[in-house]
Amino acid sequence: MGRENIDNWRVQKCAKACSACERPFEDKEVLFSKLTFDDGQYIRLDLCKSCWDKKDQGLSSWKTTFIVPPPPQEEVVKKENVESLLRRLIAKENDEDLNAIFILTVMLERKKLLVERDVSKMEDGRRLRVYEHKKTNESFMVIDPELKLDQLEEVQEQVVGLLSGQPIPEGAPAPPLKNTRVPGSSVRRPKLWKRHRYSTRYCY
Repeated sequence: MGRENIDNWRVQKCAKACSACERPFEDKEVLFSKLTFDDGQYIRLDLCKSCWDKKDQGLSSWKTTFIVPPPPQEEVVKKENVESLLRRLIAKENDEDLNAIFILTVMLERKKLLVERDVSKMEDGRRLRVYEHKKTNESFMVIDPELKLDQLEEVQEQVVGLLSGQPIPEGAPAPPLKNTRVPGSSVRRPKLWKRHRYSTRYCY
């Protein structure tokens, strides 16, 4: 099974102990994380300084800090936000949502909630971007759809509609890209790009 057949996205939590020596991490301990590819899927390994091998950095690797997860809170029904929408779309595992997932990821990066840790090229030529959640240490693996400027505006309309509360049936793809803005909505279209003379780049 080639890497081109893997899921387009995945969220993996930081381990509570070293993947090699199994020593529990301490709060605010510096550690190293890397991605490997095994049995058709990406695997995240978290290693302490003693077990980290610079010669074996896997497909991607980054340095991070372990943060003790906060105690679970009672589930409260609240309005959809960027992070909850991102997690919901990822959980659905629909290829049609890839563009919206990428835009939501960029929005969270601009809010400094996600940090880009690595970018690697897959066998099919697509770029795999690895983000880490600053509060939970979860890793978000998202394929960059390399949207063009004219596509960005349509996807942003889609995201605005979703954040405004437009319902998505369980297991169904996100609604059509056009005409998804909810009349009278206070949700503003995020500004995610800027035009340069010779290229279009994301504005982080």
